[in-house]
Amino acid sequence: MSSPPSSNPEDLLPSILIVDDMPANIRVLADTLKSDYRVRVATSGTKALEIAASEPPPDLILLDVMMPEMDGYEVCRRLKGDPRTSHIPVIFVTAKDEAEEEALGLGLGAVDYITKPFHLPIVRARVRTHVNLKRKTDLLESLALLDGLTHIPNRRYFDVALQREWARAAREGTPLAVVMVDVDHFKSYNDHYGHGQGDECLRRVANALRARLQRPADVAARYGGEEFVLLLPDTDTEGALVLAESCRAAVNDLRIPHAYSDGADHVTISLGVAATHPPDESANLLLARADEALYRAKSEGRNRVRA
Repeated sequence: MSSPPSSNPEDLLPSILIVDDMPANIRVLADTLKSDYRVRVATSGTKALEIAASEPPPDLILLDVMMPEMDGYEVCRRLKGDPRTSHIPVIFVTAKDEAEEEALGLGLGAVDYITKPFHLPIVRARVRTHVNLKRKTDLLESLALLDGLTHIPNRRYFDVALQREWARAAREGTPLAVVMVDVDHFKSYNDHYGHGQGDECLRRVANALRARLQRPADVAARYGGEEFVLLLPDTDTEGALVLAESCRAAVNDLRIPHAYSDGADHVTISLGVAATHPPDESANLLLARADEALYRAKSEGRNRVRA
């Protein structure tokens, strides 16, 4: 789902983007912050927007208001209007000290407003406060996007990822596939082995699905109950069928005992595959087709893949 953490200690430091058209101002702020943060700089609004939308994005932006071509207010407006950068906290650092200017900046979505000439200890303290808040917010949001039982992404995460990958596939002209997955005869498993064993079964199935995904952009999520879903960017029907069969075999090989299944003496899964080239159809229709394929897999005997 994401890249492995870096082993370089510097990469673990929060990242600050300083935006100012005056190199002297950048130098003062950078010298103050570089011992505690990874500092990036931009001398124009255009460059600031480019850096903010890159990977990894900065954790905080220190933004001057008075710049040529595009002032800081317009930069902030564009940052907050772009889903890729709207979450990045912005602190205005400016010589404009009128209350109306501060109200304008905060109204645009900035988290703080520091007037020049600034006192460096105050700058450090405010940067530290907002970086800490950002990291706590990121942690809470990441927990909100994980399924508490299986510790893989939840339905909410999948919905967001689907929209993101749909837009990217439409932009780049690449295929997109989804795979709906259902644990066969799970109700009878829960009824006879108990919900504790049922929970452990779902965890093992989730781990098996996640282990079959090889690319960072691929997603295995819990869709609800005993149902899971795979999101496979840049994947056509044939490729999705190959991966789905690999997932089916992986769960089958777990040999989780299920004496109350009508189809096997162990836990199995059924999978439905659908792929498209956005924007040929809607994302909802793609999911509906995958769901229809899953229904067909179950009606034809379960423990199989259909497209």
